Formats: sequence, C-alpha cells, structure tokens
Amino acid sequence: MWAFERSLWAQGIHRLAGIDEAGRGPLAGPVVAACCVLTAESPGLNAVNDSKQLGESERLSLFDIICNTSELQFGIGIADHLEIDRLNILRATFLAMQRAVDQLTNKPDLILVDGHLVPSFGIPTIPIVKGDSKSIVIAAASILAKVTRDKMMIAFDLAYPQYGFSGHKGYGTPEHLAAIDRFGPCDIHRRSFDPIKKNFLPSQLDFL
Repeated sequence: MWAFERSLWAQGIHRLAGIDEAGRGPLAGPVVAACCVLTAESPGLNAVNDSKQLGESERLSLFDIICNTSELQFGIGIADHLEIDRLNILRATFLAMQRAVDQLTNKPDLILVDGHLVPSFGIPTIPIVKGDSKSIVIAAASILAKVTRDKMMIAFDLAYPQYGFSGHKGYGTPEHLAAIDRFGPCDIHRRSFDPIKKNFLPSQLDFL
C-alpha cells in the first residue's frame, strides 16, 4: 500500500495527496469526495486500507485517527443531489473533488486520484485505477469520504425513515426500490437517475 508514496517521495515529491469519492452509484443523497495529504514525515497509517474492505467500526476508528492526526491535512467536498441532477454524476463528482482540494491550506505537490478520469486541479495529477487498494493516501481519503457520507445518510434516515437510508445508504437495494414504489421519491432522491426519473413528468425534469 505504500509503494506509490515511497516511489514519489524518492523522486522529490514532498506533499502527496490522495483523492477518493463515495456515493456515485446511489439513487439518493450527495456524492462526497475527500482529499488527504501525506508527507514522508507523516506518521504511519498501517491499519488504513480500502474503505470497502473495512468493517464499519474499523472505518469509524480510522476516520477519527486520520481527522485527529495533526501532521495530516485533509479536505472534504460535497455535491448534493440537486447538483448531481443539474450537472450529471461525473461532473458533480469532479466538483466535490475540487471542493475538497480547495479546503487545503497548503496545496500538495502531486495528487493521486482513484479511477481513470480526473478533473483539472491546476496541480499535477495521476489517476490510479483501483487506487484505494494500491495507495495508502487514496485509501485514507476513501475512509474520510465513506464515513462522512454514511453519517449524512444516517441523518437523512431520521427525516425520511420510511426509506431505510441508514441501512442501504441510498443504494438501489430491493428494499429501497420497494420503498420508492410504495411512497414515491423523497426530496433527496436523484431525479436524473432512471429508477427515479419515471416518477416525474417531463416538465419536472427541466434540469436534464
């Protein structure tokens, strides 16, 4: 997990950032991106792994460690369901990533981004497919993004308890689809997504 970082530090890259997102696929809620910055002097994060490979309690524990380690710097960006509908999910994801980078006080020398498509940050950037399982700094960002979004969806569950957001986090599970069929979409559902779009008249989809 440290191979990319060690190689780049050896090349003279000092401040190395990783970016990952959570929430591109769900039918409801925001997409969240996080940017985490490490230097060669940063403390070890050997327990960090791809957020999808960790249990919820492990993610929460590592989230607190990352957030409370003073040597680390991070930013978290959010694009809500309205922005997703207006821009499309890819552009909204890029917007969330840019917002995460904009929160950094000191800009990184290089950014590693999970995936194969990346926006232009005005900073040298390298895309890494499945980067959250190959790079420690991307894995740290994946934990920040995942835990932040999960907490948001749990809060939405209190406002819209009939949909079960605390369980499926907005993904299109059979239970979620059944709730949509029964109650119709709620305010945080993404109208531009096909399972939701059918519930609206064309005049209600003017953002598309």
